[in-house]
Amino acid sequence: MNVVDTPSGDTWLALTSDVLDVGAAHDWAIRPDCGAVVVFSGTVRDHAGDRQGVTGLDYEAYEEQVIQRLAAIDTEIRHRWPETGRVALWHRTGEMGLGEVSVVVAVSTPHRPEAFAATRFGIDAIKATAPIWKRETWSGGESWGLCATEPVDVSQVPVADPGPVRESDGREAAR
Repeated sequence: MNVVDTPSGDTWLALTSDVLDVGAAHDWAIRPDCGAVVVFSGTVRDHAGDRQGVTGLDYEAYEEQVIQRLAAIDTEIRHRWPETGRVALWHRTGEMGLGEVSVVVAVSTPHRPEAFAATRFGIDAIKATAPIWKRETWSGGESWGLCATEPVDVSQVPVADPGPVRESDGREAAR
């Protein structure tokens, strides 16, 4: 399954069962007017909460809605950080083992604070708004993830760290 697996302008949204290439997201996000590229990659880890010994994850998605939600996240990123250059929002589905990449968010902006803030917002918004579920497998069995929540509208996702306010000439302004 691949849903939108090529970039469109400065946006690249993907829901795929293919392996995610973190380096390709970084390289694509580079633009000459953007001095910062921040990439977040989420990988399968060996625990969830106090459950040790996780050996893998299996992600399922409501395909018809995921790309719409990713597009809304892209729109919100560009609204909150208007100088944003490129945005890649990718999520993988299917079975994954330890260390495999399940999600990638890459954002380029002229300055690093905005790139960090927009990337952090991007992953937080995917987790809060996209209808994607994970089933964990561990030595004692399997079960759906511990932190499943009802998806919210992207406008309700808070900004963890908005970065500094900048003057029109690029200098950092006092808050």
